[in-house]
Parts: sequence; structure tokens; C-alpha cells
Amino acid sequence: MHIEEKLAPAPHGLRAAARPVITGSSHSFPGTRSSQDDLWQDFFHEHYEGFPLARRIFQNSGISARSTAVDPRAEKEVSRWSTGQRMARYIEEAVPLGKRTVTQALETAGLAPGDVGLLAVASCTGYTTPGLDLRLADELGMSSRVQRLFIGHMGCYAAVPSLGAVSDFVASRGRPAVLLCLELTSLHVQPPTKDIEQIVAHALFADAAAAVVLEPDAGSGYEVIDVVAVTDHSTADHMSWQITDLGFKMGLSPKVPDVLGQYVGEVVRDQLLAPHGLTPEEVTGWAVHPGGKRILEVVGERLNLPAGALDASYGVLDEAGNCSSPTVLMVLQRLPRTDGPVVAMAFGPGLTLYAALLRRSS
Repeated sequence: MHIEEKLAPAPHGLRAAARPVITGSSHSFPGTRSSQDDLWQDFFHEHYEGFPLARRIFQNSGISARSTAVDPRAEKEVSRWSTGQRMARYIEEAVPLGKRTVTQALETAGLAPGDVGLLAVASCTGYTTPGLDLRLADELGMSSRVQRLFIGHMGCYAAVPSLGAVSDFVASRGRPAVLLCLELTSLHVQPPTKDIEQIVAHALFADAAAAVVLEPDAGSGYEVIDVVAVTDHSTADHMSWQITDLGFKMGLSPKVPDVLGQYVGEVVRDQLLAPHGLTPEEVTGWAVHPGGKRILEVVGERLNLPAGALDASYGVLDEAGNCSSPTVLMVLQRLPRTDGPVVAMAFGPGLTLYAALLRRSS
């Protein structure tokens, strides 16, 4: 039976809204995997001329290892590459990584590329036209009629609003959709500096891709119930991602955790959960973007989460680092498979907090 046959037309010619359900997921890493200690000893120690504060930042990052498309130990000139060189490398690395990730996600959902009605791609670390979305649709053998959406420059929180947009498509059109989040932050190593924000960025960020498949009215998976957001425009300069002649340069203020702490309780309790008659105590899973150890600590404190509630987030941070937009989807994939409400939450430039309410059914 074709997916369209499962949905009878609603009265007056309107289609009844379908329930968007995540039925497949996957994540992938580029080929180079390095321990945090080796990255410091073999590249960043010299890059920062042994700057003691830089060493402490790397040691206290909460990260054991990271995967990268560019290994600065082997390509030591990366910090001097032009933006054009970095964008050329982005496409070279992103297409096969994205293809592998989407293929795996479709396989877990039991769908073929031709079944997909919408392919959405979120990325803030590279740009090209024709875009990554178009190139991947062609590489994967998707229909020439597939709809495509590219979501750029939203940073670490991009997965959540993208999930909202893809869910709306599935609900209104009654067709499957795929969301791919792919970031190659290793392309943007900056020249040596004593700027603490740059050092923190280089200590935290890594590369990955994550994909989810959503289907209408599926019987098993995470149903997307709601998405909410808040932005504090007065602190927009606390997190930035600027295009320069030497790649993209990150600004990351140490004040970010404190600002997020002002909003996370209100957003989760009042905006996301209360309208659905829920409280944090009833949430069975927390997929919180691990922007850093302090951010996770603040979220746990403000929401009074029990011990172990953020283990999946800490685990992803330790084993993969902060991979920007794919990271919250990686945490979601790591959660234990228990029925009940789940909250996915991420943060980024703006300063913006996005949260989604999901409900798992088996």
C-alpha cells in the first residue's frame, strides 16, 4: 500500500493532519579519530605555544576523543587555508558522509530513497551552490520531485527547529521526510591566538552527521508533539559565527551558561510541558545538547533533574565532543528506549534556546 492510501481525505477536501513519528535514525563520523590528549600534544600545544590556560581548557573539557574530517596534526597549514579552500574541502568530505548517514537512517526505517517526500539538510560549517541537499538527493537516487530544504547558519540548535519544520511537512502532506544535520567544524581551525573564546571553541568542537526519518502515523518511534523557542536578543553577541577570509570564526562567551540558566526552567516547564499537562518529573528521557560541561550542569540544576538524567549527554560529549547541530540527535539516539515523554533541547546564537517534546511509543 502506498503511504498516500493510508490517509483518507478529510471533509471539505482538507487532509487530516498526520502524526509525525521518528522511525529511523543514524549518525556517522569522518575518518580521523583522535584522543583529546593527542590533539593537544601533537598540534595545539605548539599552536598555542604551550599557553598554560589553553592546556587547562583542553584538559577540563569533559572530552576524551573526537572525530574530524581534517586532522590538524597531518595538515598543519589548515589555520592558514582561505575560506575558498575550506569550502572546497567541505563538499569533498560532506557528500560521502551525508550519503552514508542518510542511507543508514532510511535502512533503519525500512524505506527507500524514492519514498522520501522532503529532504532537509542543516549545516553551518560549509556552503555551496548547488547545495549539499541537491547533491545528496542526486547521489541517493531520490525522486526528481523530492522537495528540499537547506537550513544554514543556525549553529548548535539547528536540529530542533529543523525537526519542527520536517514534522510539519509530514503532518500536513502525509509523506515521509528525512532530516540530516552535518557539521565539519575542523575545517575552521583559526590562526594562533590567546583569545580564550577561540581556545574554548578549538577544545570543544568536532565533526559528525546525524539523520532522522519521520513517517506519518507510524506505530513505533518518537512522535513529535511540540516545539518551542526563546531568544534573548540582548545577549546576541555572546555566541557568534563570523565568515572571515580564513574560514568561520567562533565567538563563545563564558557567560552563555548563566544566560541559559535564566530561561531553561521557564521554557521547559511553562512553554513546553505545562500546555500538555506535564511536569519535568514525568519526563522519561532528556536529550540535552552538550554544549559543554557547565551548560549541562546548569540545565540539571535549574530543572532539578535526578542523578543520571543527563548521562546520555555527558556520554556523547565525552566520546564525540560538541559536534554542533548533529549532537542533540546523537544524544536522542543514545537514550534508553522507555515509553513516555522525552525532551530534546539545544542552544545557540541569538542567544537562542529551542526545545521539543517527543513521546515514545513501542
